[in-house]
Amino acid sequence: MQAMETDVVHPPPRIQRLDESVVNRIAAGEVIQRPVAAVKELVENSLDAGSTSIHVTVKDGGLKLIQVSDDGHGIRYDDLPILCERHTTSKLSAFEDLQSIKSMGFRGEALASMTYVAHVTVTTITGGQLHGYRVSYRDGVMEHEPKACAAVKGTQITIENLFYNMIARRKTLQNSADDYPKIVDLLSRFAIHHKNVSFSCRKHGAGTADLHSVAMSTRLDAIRSVYGVSIARSLMKIEASDSNPSTSVFQMDGFISDSSYSAKKTTMVLFINERLVECSALKRAIEIIYAATLPKASKPFIYMSLILPPDHVDVNVHPTKREVSLLNQEVIIEKIQSEIELKLRNLNEESTYQEQQAVDCSPLSSVAANKASPINTSTSGSQKIPVNKMVRTDSQDPSGRMHAYLQVKPSRHQESNSGLNFLRSSIRQRRNPKETADLTSVQELINEIERDCHSGLLETVRNCTFVGMADDDFALLQHNTHLYLANVVNLSKELMYQLVLQRFGYFNAIQLSEPAPLQDLIQLALTEEQDPDSEGIQNDELKQKIAQMNAKLLSEKSEMLDEYFGIHVDPQANLSRLPVILDQYTPDMDRAPEFLLCLGNDVTWDDEKVCFQTIAAALGNFYAMHPPLLPNPLGEQGEQFYKTRQGVSQGDDNDMVDEGVDEELLLEAENAWAQREWSIQHVLFPSMRLFLKPPTSMATNGTFVQVASLEKLYKVFERC
Repeated sequence: MQAMETDVVHPPPRIQRLDESVVNRIAAGEVIQRPVAAVKELVENSLDAGSTSIHVTVKDGGLKLIQVSDDGHGIRYDDLPILCERHTTSKLSAFEDLQSIKSMGFRGEALASMTYVAHVTVTTITGGQLHGYRVSYRDGVMEHEPKACAAVKGTQITIENLFYNMIARRKTLQNSADDYPKIVDLLSRFAIHHKNVSFSCRKHGAGTADLHSVAMSTRLDAIRSVYGVSIARSLMKIEASDSNPSTSVFQMDGFISDSSYSAKKTTMVLFINERLVECSALKRAIEIIYAATLPKASKPFIYMSLILPPDHVDVNVHPTKREVSLLNQEVIIEKIQSEIELKLRNLNEESTYQEQQAVDCSPLSSVAANKASPINTSTSGSQKIPVNKMVRTDSQDPSGRMHAYLQVKPSRHQESNSGLNFLRSSIRQRRNPKETADLTSVQELINEIERDCHSGLLETVRNCTFVGMADDDFALLQHNTHLYLANVVNLSKELMYQLVLQRFGYFNAIQLSEPAPLQDLIQLALTEEQDPDSEGIQNDELKQKIAQMNAKLLSEKSEMLDEYFGIHVDPQANLSRLPVILDQYTPDMDRAPEFLLCLGNDVTWDDEKVCFQTIAAALGNFYAMHPPLLPNPLGEQGEQFYKTRQGVSQGDDNDMVDEGVDEELLLEAENAWAQREWSIQHVLFPSMRLFLKPPTSMATNGTFVQVASLEKLYKVFERC
């Protein structure tokens, strides 16, 4: 019998200590990943040295040559022998110093890493010396003693033949796009933040620099100098801060682009405690806000500088120091996001536009008009536009509205803005309206809205200008050369309905100051609907029974109402929270009883799709911008309604004479009507232009009525 062959047992491999040169070269490959990383390290060292002028010269994308010259304080002669050794630094001496580090360099790895993958030469002079010194380094040590040489103030570091001993890395970089544009972009970012430092960058042998910035007095001037006038013109200042140690402590200032800025990708320049870093979470949060608020300008330009206590920032989390870790990062991002959202929401009030050519498009046509471009009518060589085709306002420009031409006595709400101060801005993070719930029934309802959208009305809504209120229910809108009456109640009701479905399950909350009992509110709504001729006692008992049944029903459905619609009913059957459908807008709480009665009576609870549709419709009707219950003080009824009358006796006759005006009631009415008009102009119509998809029925049911056309008016006046 043949003997079975036994398996050969191999001993485990021996663990050995790597040679120090191998360790250093591995580490160098992590710190200096490509030429732009070397430039960043050298420029940061120059800034740490107090430089006011930094010049960079590059050859072959940095593979052949990188030369960085500055006018900083230089390097002491005694420090040159250990300058390029690993972990030699003047920035800290103990690990605890990282808790308060303010310089950009601290590890002592950058220069050492460069000497392991390139040939490094340093020329430097310090203050008070008659001459400078030049010395070359390889593998972390000096190749020769420092040689005396002529030098100008500061330090010049030359990196030659980068990655000469890393063949794979060098071939990869040679076959990829040139690193030079990345270096110019990097220096551009430094230039706009360090506005008191001049930067230049040029290719070796070129006569002119591709980047040349000088010290500027303001940040905006620095951005204008580096990125151009067109970008600087489209920027808005943004600020945010928090000083509450229990939440977050930070201060942020910067600039963000407005709706006139358009680009293929987002440009974000972020400095945290003077460090150029990246923060993908913050960038994504800002992009979400832009996509929801300014869809056509959803790729913004952002410059942002954050200052935090040094012990709130961990700078030692990335080999190239590209990223940092922040204490309370989520809270900081949320506060910055809210501030940017508020700024973008108010953008319509700050923007100015030139005249633009009209594109003939009635509400019943689907011709796009958004390609109209600005024109200059004062230029003799420009194309002349007939006066009957000239649009003098656009959808963002407040000029041309009725308020400029009406002589109206100042109302009390203008003397005190307290009537508007309760308007909320409670949305901290807007959900993208394009995202929908996973439920098929909700998706079907949204698809029905899409299919029923009237393309001609959609064009009008997207590009209309709010002119003013024509009466209590209708607003005047201009679209190109046409003037329309638009029913505000119908528009707001449809907008709220659509937003409820689009943000299904993702609502922030309006917290009621005191929980309101459902039964009492529903009974109040039934009382308001009571027939005056009905019998009192029996009718009261019936109303109480109906209110009790409806309150019980809503309590049973409270979990679903809270999860999907943000309507919170507590275990004691009290209404305590309502959803935020439009930020900066709170519904008229006088209509809450009617809303709850509608939820109890009109919602079909046993069919999922119909249930969601009827609840959304009830919310849409509740949040719609109905006229206030008090008469308009400027209307015909208002003048008599707010007068107080008192009986007086004159002999045998008793007469009623006017005593005056009920000032308290009149002030309440003026505030309510002023608040409604403000909300229509500054909340409803900006949101309507972004989100509303008008149904086909609005073209025929009187929601939109054309009242004037510039072309027809000219024809009429030509006959005169």
